[in-house]
Amino acid sequence: MTSYIDKSERITEGVRKSFHNTDCKMANRSCYGYNSIPGGELVVNEPEAKVVRWIFERYLSGDSLGKIATGLQKRGILSPSGKPNWNREAISKLLSNEKYTGSVLLQKTVSVCGAQLKNEGELAQVLIRNHHKAIISNEDFAMAQRMKGEHARSARQEPEMKLSF
Repeated sequence: MTSYIDKSERITEGVRKSFHNTDCKMANRSCYGYNSIPGGELVVNEPEAKVVRWIFERYLSGDSLGKIATGLQKRGILSPSGKPNWNREAISKLLSNEKYTGSVLLQKTVSVCGAQLKNEGELAQVLIRNHHKAIISNEDFAMAQRMKGEHARSARQEPEMKLSF
């Protein structure tokens, strides 16, 4: 008799093997700026792609996530979930999504007891380059990641408290 765990492990292993195939369903999941057409291919949604480019432009020129969110709301641009208000987290995730470079990174998360957690090296990730048409250059994406890292480091550093009496 086959146990549930064995069957689950076989299914999971099959999904992981499919990651090496450029037309696997996970690689072809659409995100804001792209549509998935019949057959699974990702194609650029040009109106949304303009918004993605604008977000990267504003971030690379020094605007905060909050300022970008406000700018999108003032322009009446709906969030990826269709709401009138964008939040900083949605913009941060968009800026971190390598799909905008035309690549797909699979296995970014792992499932632990039914919860999806960030893959911190527990499993090998699979990067598929030139999977679909890019919206953002690799250089702009890399710069945005460096800037996000710098912002995160500076936010973690507590300023030295100076008391004056």
